[in-house]
Amino acid sequence: MNAKASTVRAGVEGDLEELTRIYNHYVVETPVTFDVEPLGVEQRRPWLDAHPDSGPHRLLVAEEGGRLLGYATSSAFRPKAAYATTVETTVYLAPEHVGRGVGSLLYASLFEVLEGETVHLAVAGITLPNEASRRLHERFGFRPVGRFEGVGRKFGAFWDVGWFQKRLPREP
Repeated sequence: MNAKASTVRAGVEGDLEELTRIYNHYVVETPVTFDVEPLGVEQRRPWLDAHPDSGPHRLLVAEEGGRLLGYATSSAFRPKAAYATTVETTVYLAPEHVGRGVGSLLYASLFEVLEGETVHLAVAGITLPNEASRRLHERFGFRPVGRFEGVGRKFGAFWDVGWFQKRLPREP
């Protein structure tokens, strides 16, 4: 698979089942998300609906040959109005496509889309340790700004979350 041959587009209703499958892999197999039970498609629908194809809160998917390889999102950071120009970003890849450049392709596309929006800061929370995610975020200009120690409990262990941020070129 060549990530450069992949297509990146907005996520749509028809992607929801596969997006849920990808996410649930991380729920069941890893500590990178603090959901502890797999989610159903209908449980994920509000998440999909919160990512329209315009505005600062986006869902982009990478696909090749009709198969989803992964997705990236920019979501509301917090519900209060003063946070409106800050987004929280994330990337999830189908486990069979990790390490092939898809995450970089998705983030490059996401930040290109965000250049046209009134967003001045992107933040990302990364369950630690997660060297691949840390490297991806730093490659895209994120810098570490803090660490919550033992904030999540999953698989019988407490996990730290590192917080990273990146200023975007567009000021509100």
